[in-house]
Amino acid sequence: MAVGEYPFPTMHPVKGVKLTAVSAGIKKVGRRDVVLFELAEGSCVAGVFTKNAFCAAPVTLCRAHLAHTAAIRYLVINSGNANACTGEQGLLDAKATCSAIAEITGVQPEQVLPFSTGVIGEPLPVAKIIAVIPEAISNATELGWDDAAAGIMTTDTRPKGFSAQFEHQGHVITVNGISKGAGMIKPNMATMLGYIATDAKVSPALLQQLSREAADRSFNRITIDGDTSTNDSCILIATGGSGVVEVTDAGDELYQKLREVILAAHIHLAKSIVSDGEGATKFVTVAVSGGANRDECLDVAYAVAHSPLIKTALFASDPNWGRIVAAIGYAGLNDLDATKVVVHLNDVLIVEKGGRASTYTEAQGQAVMSQAEIAINIDLGRGSFAETVWTTDLSYEYVRINADYRS
Repeated sequence: MAVGEYPFPTMHPVKGVKLTAVSAGIKKVGRRDVVLFELAEGSCVAGVFTKNAFCAAPVTLCRAHLAHTAAIRYLVINSGNANACTGEQGLLDAKATCSAIAEITGVQPEQVLPFSTGVIGEPLPVAKIIAVIPEAISNATELGWDDAAAGIMTTDTRPKGFSAQFEHQGHVITVNGISKGAGMIKPNMATMLGYIATDAKVSPALLQQLSREAADRSFNRITIDGDTSTNDSCILIATGGSGVVEVTDAGDELYQKLREVILAAHIHLAKSIVSDGEGATKFVTVAVSGGANRDECLDVAYAVAHSPLIKTALFASDPNWGRIVAAIGYAGLNDLDATKVVVHLNDVLIVEKGGRASTYTEAQGQAVMSQAEIAINIDLGRGSFAETVWTTDLSYEYVRINADYRS
Protein backbone atom coordinates (compact mmCIF):
# COMPACT_ATOMS: atom_id res chain seq x y z
CA MET A 1 0.00 0.00 0.00
CA ALA A 2 1.40 3.40 -0.94
CA VAL A 3 0.13 6.97 -1.20
CA GLY A 4 0.62 9.46 -4.00
CA GLU A 5 2.53 9.35 -7.24
CA TYR A 6 6.26 8.73 -6.86
CA PRO A 7 7.13 6.86 -10.07
CA PHE A 8 10.66 5.60 -10.40
CA PRO A 9 12.45 8.00 -12.76
CA THR A 10 14.67 7.40 -15.74
CA MET A 11 18.09 7.34 -14.10
CA HIS A 12 20.85 9.19 -15.93
CA PRO A 13 24.29 7.58 -15.65
CA VAL A 14 26.60 9.20 -13.13
CA LYS A 15 30.15 9.21 -14.50
CA GLY A 16 32.29 7.32 -12.04
CA VAL A 17 29.56 5.13 -10.55
CA LYS A 18 28.83 1.55 -11.57
CA LEU A 19 26.36 -0.64 -9.71
CA THR A 20 24.35 -3.84 -9.84
CA ALA A 21 22.14 -6.17 -7.81
CA VAL A 22 22.53 -9.94 -7.62
CA SER A 23 20.79 -12.76 -5.76
CA ALA A 24 22.37 -14.44 -2.74
CA GLY A 25 19.15 -16.03 -1.44
CA ILE A 26 19.50 -14.38 1.97
CA LYS A 27 15.80 -14.46 2.81
CA LYS A 28 14.10 -15.54 -0.41
CA VAL A 29 15.56 -17.64 -3.20
CA GLY A 30 15.88 -15.74 -6.47
CA ARG A 31 15.42 -12.28 -5.01
CA ARG A 32 18.17 -9.77 -5.81
CA ASP A 33 19.39 -8.95 -2.33
CA VAL A 34 23.05 -7.92 -2.68
CA VAL A 35 23.86 -4.54 -4.23
CA LEU A 36 27.34 -3.39 -5.19
CA PHE A 37 28.52 0.16 -5.99
CA GLU A 38 31.86 0.60 -7.73
CA LEU A 39 33.26 4.15 -7.47
CA ALA A 40 35.94 5.61 -9.70
CA GLU A 41 39.32 6.28 -8.19
CA GLY A 42 39.40 9.79 -6.72
CA SER A 43 35.76 9.76 -5.63
CA CYS A 44 34.87 11.47 -2.36
CA VAL A 45 32.37 9.87 0.07
CA ALA A 46 30.58 11.36 3.08
CA GLY A 47 27.89 9.91 5.31
CA VAL A 48 25.63 10.22 8.31
CA PHE A 49 24.51 7.28 10.42
CA THR A 50 22.03 6.18 13.04
CA LYS A 51 22.33 7.43 16.64
CA ASN A 52 20.84 4.18 17.98
CA ALA A 53 23.17 2.79 20.70
CA PHE A 54 22.60 -0.72 19.30
CA CYS A 55 23.89 0.32 15.90
CA ALA A 56 24.52 -2.54 13.50
CA ALA A 57 27.96 -3.99 12.81
CA PRO A 58 28.13 -2.50 9.30
CA VAL A 59 27.42 0.97 10.72
CA THR A 60 30.32 0.58 13.15
CA LEU A 61 32.58 -0.54 10.32
CA CYS A 62 31.47 2.21 7.92
CA ARG A 63 32.29 4.86 10.51
CA ALA A 64 35.71 3.31 11.07
CA HIS A 65 36.51 3.04 7.37
CA LEU A 66 35.43 6.61 6.61
CA ALA A 67 37.60 7.83 9.49
CA HIS A 68 40.54 5.83 8.13
CA THR A 69 40.43 6.85 4.47
CA ALA A 70 38.71 9.20 2.06
CA ALA A 71 39.48 6.86 -0.86
CA ILE A 72 36.34 4.68 -0.75
CA ARG A 73 36.02 2.50 -3.86
CA TYR A 74 33.15 0.07 -3.16
CA LEU A 75 29.84 -0.04 -1.31
CA VAL A 76 28.12 -3.38 -0.65
CA ILE A 77 24.56 -3.62 0.65
CA ASN A 78 22.55 -6.67 1.58
CA SER A 79 18.82 -6.79 2.30
CA GLY A 80 17.04 -9.50 4.28
CA ASN A 81 19.37 -9.39 7.30
CA ALA A 82 20.37 -6.37 9.40
CA ASN A 83 23.52 -7.84 10.96
CA ALA A 84 22.51 -5.86 14.06
CA CYS A 85 22.84 -6.96 17.68
CA THR A 86 25.06 -9.79 16.45
CA GLY A 87 28.07 -9.09 18.68
CA GLU A 88 31.67 -9.65 17.70
CA GLN A 89 30.71 -12.24 15.07
CA GLY A 90 28.60 -9.66 13.26
CA LEU A 91 31.57 -7.32 13.03
CA LEU A 92 33.78 -10.16 11.79
CA ASP A 93 31.18 -11.01 9.13
CA ALA A 94 31.00 -7.40 7.92
CA LYS A 95 34.80 -7.31 7.76
CA ALA A 96 34.84 -10.60 5.84
CA THR A 97 32.53 -9.12 3.20
CA CYS A 98 34.81 -6.11 2.77
CA SER A 99 37.89 -8.36 2.58
CA ALA A 100 36.28 -10.53 -0.11
CA ILE A 101 35.73 -7.49 -2.31
CA ALA A 102 39.23 -6.17 -1.57
CA GLU A 103 40.86 -9.48 -2.49
CA ILE A 104 39.19 -9.59 -5.91
CA THR A 105 39.60 -5.90 -6.81
CA GLY A 106 42.99 -5.13 -5.30
CA VAL A 107 41.78 -2.34 -3.02
CA GLN A 108 42.23 -2.24 0.74
CA PRO A 109 39.38 -3.60 2.93
CA GLU A 110 39.06 -0.11 4.45
CA GLN A 111 38.12 1.19 0.99
CA VAL A 112 34.87 -0.84 1.14
CA LEU A 113 31.76 0.31 3.02
CA PRO A 114 29.26 -2.41 4.07
CA PHE A 115 25.54 -1.91 4.73
CA SER A 116 22.78 -4.28 5.83
CA THR A 117 19.01 -4.05 6.24
CA GLY A 118 16.45 -6.57 7.43
CA VAL A 119 15.75 -8.61 10.55
CA ILE A 120 17.69 -7.70 13.71
CA GLY A 121 19.53 -10.29 15.81
CA GLU A 122 20.07 -13.03 13.24
CA PRO A 123 23.56 -14.09 12.07
CA LEU A 124 24.54 -12.67 8.70
CA PRO A 125 24.72 -15.44 6.07
CA VAL A 126 28.11 -14.11 5.06
CA ALA A 127 29.07 -17.16 2.99
CA LYS A 128 26.08 -16.58 0.70
CA ILE A 129 27.04 -12.93 0.24
CA ILE A 130 30.72 -13.64 -0.43
CA ALA A 131 29.75 -16.31 -2.96
CA VAL A 132 28.02 -13.77 -5.23
CA ILE A 133 30.61 -10.97 -4.91
CA PRO A 134 32.46 -12.01 -8.12
CA GLU A 135 29.19 -11.92 -10.07
CA ALA A 136 28.36 -8.49 -8.67
CA ILE A 137 31.76 -7.07 -9.54
CA SER A 138 31.62 -8.37 -13.11
CA ASN A 139 28.03 -7.16 -13.64
CA ALA A 140 28.45 -3.59 -12.36
CA THR A 141 27.37 -0.99 -14.92
CA GLU A 142 26.50 2.71 -15.07
CA LEU A 143 22.94 1.61 -15.93
CA GLY A 144 22.38 -0.46 -12.79
CA TRP A 145 20.40 2.09 -10.76
CA ASP A 146 17.01 0.43 -11.28
CA ASP A 147 18.20 -2.98 -10.10
CA ALA A 148 20.03 -1.46 -7.15
CA ALA A 149 16.94 0.46 -6.01
CA ALA A 150 14.94 -2.78 -6.01
CA GLY A 151 17.75 -4.77 -4.38
CA ILE A 152 17.87 -2.66 -1.20
CA MET A 153 14.12 -2.94 -0.52
CA THR A 154 12.65 -4.80 2.46
CA THR A 155 8.99 -4.06 3.26
CA ASP A 156 8.95 -1.30 0.64
CA THR A 157 6.22 -1.70 -1.96
CA ARG A 158 8.08 0.23 -4.65
CA PRO A 159 11.64 1.35 -5.45
CA LYS A 160 12.54 4.95 -4.69
CA GLY A 161 14.72 7.08 -6.93
CA PHE A 162 15.67 10.58 -8.04
CA SER A 163 17.65 11.78 -11.05
CA ALA A 164 18.38 15.29 -12.31
CA GLN A 165 20.92 17.12 -14.43
CA PHE A 166 22.05 20.72 -14.75
CA GLU A 167 24.72 22.59 -16.72
CA HIS A 168 27.65 24.59 -15.45
CA GLN A 169 30.22 26.24 -17.73
CA GLY A 170 29.59 23.75 -20.51
CA HIS A 171 29.59 20.68 -18.28
CA VAL A 172 26.50 18.53 -17.62
CA ILE A 173 26.36 17.50 -13.97
CA THR A 174 24.17 14.61 -12.80
CA VAL A 175 22.70 13.90 -9.37
CA ASN A 176 21.13 10.48 -8.73
CA GLY A 177 19.72 8.96 -5.58
CA ILE A 178 18.04 5.79 -4.35
CA SER A 179 16.69 4.94 -0.92
CA LYS A 180 14.75 2.33 0.99
CA GLY A 181 12.52 2.60 4.01
CA ALA A 182 8.91 1.99 4.99
CA GLY A 183 8.97 1.20 8.70
CA MET A 184 11.14 1.93 11.75
CA ILE A 185 11.19 5.50 10.49
CA LYS A 186 11.91 8.25 13.00
CA PRO A 187 14.16 11.30 12.68
CA ASN A 188 17.41 10.64 14.49
CA MET A 189 19.92 11.00 11.64
CA ALA A 190 18.94 9.50 8.33
CA THR A 191 16.21 7.03 9.22
CA MET A 192 16.81 4.64 6.29
CA LEU A 193 19.34 3.54 3.72
CA GLY A 194 20.02 6.18 1.11
CA TYR A 195 22.68 6.64 -1.57
CA ILE A 196 23.02 9.93 -3.45
CA ALA A 197 25.74 10.39 -6.05
CA THR A 198 26.93 13.20 -8.29
CA ASP A 199 29.70 13.45 -10.87
CA ALA A 200 30.66 16.90 -9.59
CA LYS A 201 33.95 17.15 -7.67
CA VAL A 202 33.60 18.35 -4.07
CA SER A 203 36.19 18.63 -1.30
CA PRO A 204 35.77 16.11 1.57
CA ALA A 205 35.01 18.77 4.20
CA LEU A 206 32.41 20.49 2.05
CA LEU A 207 30.80 17.19 1.03
CA GLN A 208 30.43 16.11 4.67
CA GLN A 209 28.91 19.50 5.52
CA LEU A 210 26.44 19.14 2.66
CA SER A 211 25.62 15.56 3.64
CA ARG A 212 24.70 16.57 7.18
CA GLU A 213 22.67 19.58 6.06
CA ALA A 214 20.76 17.61 3.43
CA ALA A 215 19.97 14.73 5.81
CA ASP A 216 18.84 17.17 8.50
CA ARG A 217 16.44 18.92 6.14
CA SER A 218 14.99 15.73 4.68
CA PHE A 219 15.45 12.34 6.33
CA ASN A 220 15.51 14.01 9.74
CA ARG A 221 12.07 15.45 9.03
CA ILE A 222 10.14 12.25 8.44
CA THR A 223 8.47 9.83 10.82
CA ILE A 224 6.18 6.87 10.32
CA ASP A 225 6.12 4.97 13.59
CA GLY A 226 8.56 6.70 15.94
CA ASP A 227 11.10 3.84 15.85
CA THR A 228 14.72 4.60 14.98
CA SER A 229 16.45 1.75 13.16
CA THR A 230 19.78 0.24 14.14
CA ASN A 231 21.06 0.44 10.56
CA ASP A 232 20.23 3.95 9.30
CA SER A 233 22.81 5.23 6.84
CA CYS A 234 22.82 7.97 4.24
CA ILE A 235 25.78 8.25 1.88
CA LEU A 236 26.70 11.15 -0.42
CA ILE A 237 29.19 10.48 -3.22
CA ALA A 238 31.02 12.94 -5.50
CA THR A 239 33.07 11.27 -8.24
CA GLY A 240 34.36 14.26 -10.19
CA GLY A 241 33.59 12.41 -13.41
CA SER A 242 31.85 15.38 -15.06
CA GLY A 243 35.16 17.19 -15.46
CA VAL A 244 34.25 20.30 -13.45
CA VAL A 245 36.82 21.83 -11.14
CA GLU A 246 36.69 20.82 -7.49
CA VAL A 247 34.29 22.79 -5.32
CA THR A 248 36.04 23.87 -2.12
CA ASP A 249 34.08 26.96 -1.08
CA ALA A 250 30.41 27.10 -0.05
CA GLY A 251 30.22 30.51 -1.71
CA ASP A 252 31.01 29.15 -5.17
CA GLU A 253 28.29 29.44 -7.80
CA LEU A 254 28.64 25.74 -8.64
CA TYR A 255 28.25 24.77 -5.00
CA GLN A 256 25.01 26.72 -4.73
CA LYS A 257 23.63 24.99 -7.84
CA LEU A 258 24.76 21.58 -6.64
CA ARG A 259 23.45 22.14 -3.12
CA GLU A 260 19.99 22.99 -4.48
CA VAL A 261 19.76 19.78 -6.52
CA ILE A 262 21.22 17.56 -3.79
CA LEU A 263 18.75 19.01 -1.26
CA ALA A 264 15.95 18.34 -3.75
CA ALA A 265 17.16 14.74 -4.11
CA HIS A 266 17.17 14.15 -0.36
CA ILE A 267 13.74 15.72 0.16
CA HIS A 268 12.20 13.79 -2.73
CA LEU A 269 13.57 10.49 -1.43
CA ALA A 270 12.43 11.30 2.12
CA LYS A 271 8.91 12.02 0.93
CA SER A 272 9.00 8.83 -1.14
CA ILE A 273 9.68 6.88 2.05
CA VAL A 274 6.74 8.48 3.84
CA SER A 275 4.43 7.89 0.89
CA ASP A 276 5.39 4.20 1.05
CA GLY A 277 5.07 3.92 4.83
CA GLU A 278 4.00 0.49 6.03
CA GLY A 279 0.23 0.33 5.72
CA ALA A 280 -0.04 4.05 4.97
CA THR A 281 -3.24 5.40 3.43
CA LYS A 282 -2.50 9.10 4.08
CA PHE A 283 0.50 11.35 3.40
CA VAL A 284 0.52 14.04 6.07
CA THR A 285 2.46 17.30 6.20
CA VAL A 286 2.74 18.87 9.65
CA ALA A 287 3.87 22.49 9.19
CA VAL A 288 4.54 24.53 12.32
CA SER A 289 5.18 28.27 12.05
CA GLY A 290 5.29 31.17 14.46
CA GLY A 291 7.76 29.49 16.79
CA ALA A 292 10.18 31.29 19.09
CA ASN A 293 12.93 28.97 17.84
CA ARG A 294 13.54 25.99 15.58
CA ASP A 295 13.46 23.37 18.32
CA GLU A 296 10.03 24.26 19.65
CA CYS A 297 8.59 24.12 16.15
CA LEU A 298 9.98 20.60 15.82
CA ASP A 299 8.77 19.63 19.30
CA VAL A 300 5.22 20.54 18.33
CA ALA A 301 5.48 18.96 14.87
CA TYR A 302 6.70 15.64 16.28
CA ALA A 303 4.17 15.65 19.11
CA VAL A 304 1.47 15.78 16.44
CA ALA A 305 3.20 13.42 13.99
CA HIS A 306 3.93 10.75 16.61
CA SER A 307 0.54 10.79 18.34
CA PRO A 308 -1.16 7.40 17.85
CA LEU A 309 -4.52 9.06 18.53
CA ILE A 310 -4.00 11.56 15.71
CA LYS A 311 -2.60 8.91 13.37
CA THR A 312 -5.54 6.57 13.92
CA ALA A 313 -7.98 9.46 13.43
CA LEU A 314 -6.23 10.19 10.13
CA PHE A 315 -6.68 6.56 9.09
CA ALA A 316 -10.38 6.75 9.97
CA SER A 317 -10.74 10.10 8.16
CA ASP A 318 -12.12 11.43 11.43
CA PRO A 319 -11.72 15.23 11.90
CA ASN A 320 -11.17 14.88 15.64
CA TRP A 321 -9.26 18.14 15.91
CA GLY A 322 -9.21 17.96 19.72
CA ARG A 323 -6.43 15.38 19.46
CA ILE A 324 -4.30 17.87 17.52
CA VAL A 325 -4.60 20.67 20.07
CA ALA A 326 -3.97 18.19 22.88
CA ALA A 327 -0.68 17.20 21.25
CA ILE A 328 0.31 20.84 20.80
CA GLY A 329 -0.43 21.40 24.46
CA TYR A 330 1.76 18.56 25.74
CA ALA A 331 4.69 19.27 23.41
CA GLY A 332 6.50 20.98 26.29
CA LEU A 333 6.60 24.62 25.21
CA ASN A 334 7.11 27.04 28.09
CA ASP A 335 4.39 29.65 28.57
CA LEU A 336 2.47 28.72 25.41
CA ASP A 337 -0.47 31.07 25.01
CA ALA A 338 -3.23 28.84 23.64
CA THR A 339 -5.28 31.87 22.59
CA LYS A 340 -2.64 32.76 19.98
CA VAL A 341 -2.47 29.30 18.40
CA VAL A 342 -4.13 28.95 14.99
CA VAL A 343 -4.65 25.56 13.34
CA HIS A 344 -5.75 24.73 9.79
CA LEU A 345 -6.52 21.43 8.09
CA ASN A 346 -5.31 22.23 4.58
CA ASP A 347 -6.88 25.68 4.16
CA VAL A 348 -9.78 25.05 6.55
CA LEU A 349 -9.50 27.08 9.77
CA ILE A 350 -10.35 24.82 12.70
CA VAL A 351 -8.87 26.45 15.82
CA GLU A 352 -8.29 30.08 16.87
CA LYS A 353 -8.51 32.20 20.04
CA GLY A 354 -8.24 29.13 22.24
CA GLY A 355 -11.16 27.20 20.76
CA ARG A 356 -12.93 25.97 17.66
CA ALA A 357 -13.10 28.58 14.92
CA SER A 358 -16.54 30.12 14.55
CA THR A 359 -16.49 29.42 10.81
CA TYR A 360 -15.56 25.75 11.14
CA THR A 361 -18.02 22.97 10.36
CA GLU A 362 -17.64 19.21 10.74
CA ALA A 363 -18.38 18.82 7.05
CA GLN A 364 -15.35 20.97 6.18
CA GLY A 365 -13.08 18.87 8.38
CA GLN A 366 -14.48 15.63 7.02
CA ALA A 367 -13.85 16.75 3.44
CA VAL A 368 -10.18 17.36 4.22
CA MET A 369 -9.63 14.21 6.27
CA SER A 370 -11.09 12.05 3.49
CA GLN A 371 -8.26 13.07 1.17
CA ALA A 372 -5.10 11.02 0.66
CA GLU A 373 -2.80 14.01 1.21
CA ILE A 374 -3.44 16.26 4.21
CA ALA A 375 -1.66 19.27 5.67
CA ILE A 376 -1.92 20.14 9.37
CA ASN A 377 -0.81 23.77 9.57
CA ILE A 378 -0.09 25.17 13.04
CA ASP A 379 0.81 28.80 13.84
CA LEU A 380 2.08 29.18 17.41
CA GLY A 381 1.89 32.97 17.31
CA ARG A 382 5.10 33.54 19.26
CA GLY A 383 7.94 34.07 16.79
CA SER A 384 9.24 33.82 13.23
CA PHE A 385 10.64 30.27 13.06
CA ALA A 386 9.02 27.47 11.03
CA GLU A 387 9.65 23.75 10.47
CA THR A 388 7.93 20.99 8.50
CA VAL A 389 7.66 17.26 9.21
CA TRP A 390 6.15 14.56 7.00
CA THR A 391 4.32 11.53 8.37
CA THR A 392 1.53 8.99 7.75
CA ASP A 393 -1.57 7.60 9.36
CA LEU A 394 -1.55 4.35 11.37
CA SER A 395 -3.61 1.54 9.86
CA TYR A 396 -4.60 -2.08 10.45
CA GLU A 397 -2.20 -2.98 7.65
CA TYR A 398 0.76 -1.52 9.56
CA VAL A 399 0.01 -3.90 12.43
CA ARG A 400 -0.33 -6.86 10.06
CA ILE A 401 2.94 -6.12 8.24
CA ASN A 402 4.94 -5.86 11.43
CA ALA A 403 3.24 -8.80 13.11
CA ASP A 404 4.18 -10.95 10.12
CA TYR A 405 7.63 -9.43 9.53
CA ARG A 406 9.69 -12.48 10.50
CA SER A 407 7.35 -15.11 9.09
